[in-house]
Amino acid sequence: MAGHTSSSIPEGVIERLPVYLNALMQVRDEGSGTVSSAKLSELTEVNSAQIRRDLSYFGSFGRRGVGYEVIMLIDKMQNILGSDHTHRLALVGAGHLGSAIASYNGLRARGFIVSAIFDSDPAKIGNRIGDIVVQDVSTLARAAEAQKIRIGIIAVPTTAAQEVADLMSAAGIRVILNYSPMIVRVADGVVVHNTDPVRELMHTLYYLSRAEGVA
Repeated sequence: MAGHTSSSIPEGVIERLPVYLNALMQVRDEGSGTVSSAKLSELTEVNSAQIRRDLSYFGSFGRRGVGYEVIMLIDKMQNILGSDHTHRLALVGAGHLGSAIASYNGLRARGFIVSAIFDSDPAKIGNRIGDIVVQDVSTLARAAEAQKIRIGIIAVPTTAAQEVADLMSAAGIRVILNYSPMIVRVADGVVVHNTDPVRELMHTLYYLSRAEGVA
């Protein structure tokens, strides 16, 4: 990693890598073999100097006057992110949000497979979402061990979020994507990313109010 350990890489850099990867895939799909940092800047709205700094954490990429080889950089980026192989996901919450997440084709396109869905509602247990049968959440640990699942998604009401996070941690799940408004607490060694859509919308209101001269 060009002299950097994973713990020394700023979080902002890690957050921008998927943005760069999506842009590179767009360039590839348009038939271009190389791309400049200026073009990546245009596609990602990240300035080109920042892009070069971010990539320098992982090695030396690109040639002056030529740019980056698209396929090579996609391969490198997927390797860095770990998206060059398939990851199985456990989804807890079989309501509208959970069903939408499980049905989203973009997950599989990036190497993620929702392989098990759970709920505590007897009315939902046994139903199918796509080709997956919803299981009782009490079976989470057994399913995670059997299918070697290390990533979990929480799509349950606030009142159940912490309990689900505890179940996931106990089941050996090491990365949790939490769609609940609650900020869940987990043991050391478990990574949580909180991504409440309502909170994100409230964040955008700040910019809307200023654009319209409200504040």
